Amino acid sequence: MRPIRTAVVAGCAALLLGTGTAAAAAPAAAIQSGQSGLSRADQATLLRYAADTWRSMVAMVNPATGLPADNMNDDLTAASRSRYTSPTNIGAYLWSTVAARDVGLIGPAEAHARLASTLRALSRLDRHPASGMFYNWYDPADGAKLRVWPVDGSAVHPFLSSVDNGWLAAALMVVRTADPSLRRPAEALLDPMDFGFYYNPDAKGPGLPGLIRGGFWDEVPPDCSVVGNYRGRGPDVWYTCNHYDITNTEPRIASYIGIARGQIPAEHYFATWRTFPNTCDWNWQKQQAVGENRSYLGVPVFEGAYQYAGQRFVPTWGGDMFEALMPALFVPEEQWGPRSWGRNHPAYVQGQIAFGLQEAGYGYWGFSPASNPQGGYAAYGAPPLGMASPVDGYPSDLEKTQWDKGFGDCRPAQPEPTWGDGVITPHASFLALPYAPRAAIDNLAKLRRNFDVYGRGGFADSVAVRSGTVAHRYLALDQGMIMGALGNVLGNSDVRRDFAQGEVQRRIRPLLGIEEFNATPQR
Repeated sequence: MRPIRTAVVAGCAALLLGTGTAAAAAPAAAIQSGQSGLSRADQATLLRYAADTWRSMVAMVNPATGLPADNMNDDLTAASRSRYTSPTNIGAYLWSTVAARDVGLIGPAEAHARLASTLRALSRLDRHPASGMFYNWYDPADGAKLRVWPVDGSAVHPFLSSVDNGWLAAALMVVRTADPSLRRPAEALLDPMDFGFYYNPDAKGPGLPGLIRGGFWDEVPPDCSVVGNYRGRGPDVWYTCNHYDITNTEPRIASYIGIARGQIPAEHYFATWRTFPNTCDWNWQKQQAVGENRSYLGVPVFEGAYQYAGQRFVPTWGGDMFEALMPALFVPEEQWGPRSWGRNHPAYVQGQIAFGLQEAGYGYWGFSPASNPQGGYAAYGAPPLGMASPVDGYPSDLEKTQWDKGFGDCRPAQPEPTWGDGVITPHASFLALPYAPRAAIDNLAKLRRNFDVYGRGGFADSVAVRSGTVAHRYLALDQGMIMGALGNVLGNSDVRRDFAQGEVQRRIRPLLGIEEFNATPQR
């Protein structure tokens, strides 16, 4: 097994974790003044957050299978684990285990045992033979593919999501590098996964590269579908009617992997919209983009940008942090694309901060899909940063207040809204750490100080800051984003380094390096 990459600071992990096997066995993370612009005290705080977040990840795992639940209550009792899981959840646990090892929370032997157990469970899961893809929902207790939703008994029509399989494939690519002794079983799971099965070469018409579908069913579904088979292997499937057609959103992880592995042409990266066009035909958007037309690899690209709080940026669909920054946990986008993502990520984070602190006046920032403090799950975002229409965009508050700057001469702006009970999602601040470390740490500290939002498993999933209502729940996805971010900050970019090797570096790095977004250059 590859040695841990972090330096040893005697007693630090034991101090944070208390007595016990993990604390005694594991070397601690490096706490070096100046790393990532953070002080020793800052990094000690982050290591504490990592230790507690890891505790919740461990609690979500069924020890009989090595599969995590989708979510659990913050009491960390086995009885509160959900009875369903997904490829994304399983991937989040895998990369979180690597991060926990590399920041010194567990030792190499424990990490290896956990990873091996989950890989064995994955090898037994039912999957689609022709594409090698995993279904979206399984029972973490026995790995069975779900056909009945355990919450309410409704029917489940087995679905194979492109983006969920993207996160699992990303995790397998991390594991194969992080633990070379597990390379063979990780690649045995990864190699059959063909992202070209989702790629519709005709999605944008003749002469243009195509797009990937949201996913497919392998039996007749109740929802809108298109029958076909882009690879011509096995029986036809029922594709979703939608394609993923914007750049700054989480499905780009599936695009990156498909391109890196030679399953999708590189030109596909430029087929997605930076913004939608700024003509009146597209005036349903919250604001009119500014930009110019360019060409990359022979593909015409409208380099559009939105403007907010003195920044120009490529928006997401919903104005949330998850879409913008989760792929950057794995791909060093701002380093490989200094004139594109290197401009966009900091500008986007500054937009979230400005919205939360200045426009909405919440006193806090960080908006992303998460548990609803009033129950269930909801998609939250900073409305000025999203492309979705003013009618159905991601809101920032429980009242679902919307924002509409208008669309130039095509549609007038609406009056400034009155913002309600803003919902802050802590994982968004962790995603922002590389781009605004001081602001992120201070925001988290203020949340912890002023609300009942922190427990034995780390930060609760969300809090409505005007009423103080907390979603006392942990989600494997959101805790996994926190662990991935902390692995990169405290573990010498371990998640990124393990993923962004070999074919990823050869094929994705040059692709990102040639583009220039119409985003605000960073000083």
